[in-house]
Amino acid sequence: MKLLVLAPHAVDAAAVRSALPGEDLEGAEVLVVSPAMQQSGLRFWMSDADGAIEKAEGAAAETAASLKGEAASVRSTTGESEPLLALQDALATFPADRIIVFRGDEDDFESDKLVEAETRFGVPVTTV
Repeated sequence: MKLLVLAPHAVDAAAVRSALPGEDLEGAEVLVVSPAMQQSGLRFWMSDADGAIEKAEGAAAETAASLKGEAASVRSTTGESEPLLALQDALATFPADRIIVFRGDEDDFESDKLVEAETRFGVPVTTV
């Protein structure tokens, strides 16, 4: 199985396993993508993304580290702040069989856009 995990904050292996009831991560290839979420509209407009990218890198690395030993291979990266763009970019080089989207704060991801992800990408999406 090729699993794409989109998480704005670090999540542990138990959370990933609970999102995949009845499936095992053993032998899976996992790509963890953490969107570089801007905390301030001013920072976004000033193109000051360094802090957001650094935070996303940390979240992706922490999530990937928790999955080491659970899956055959685990990689991590950062992505666009818009979840659908982050998924689209990741799927261009990582043809996932499943996608798990972890929602953070209510403002992190818009529910209506995530609902269209499964239809748009043709890959089963689980939102946690």
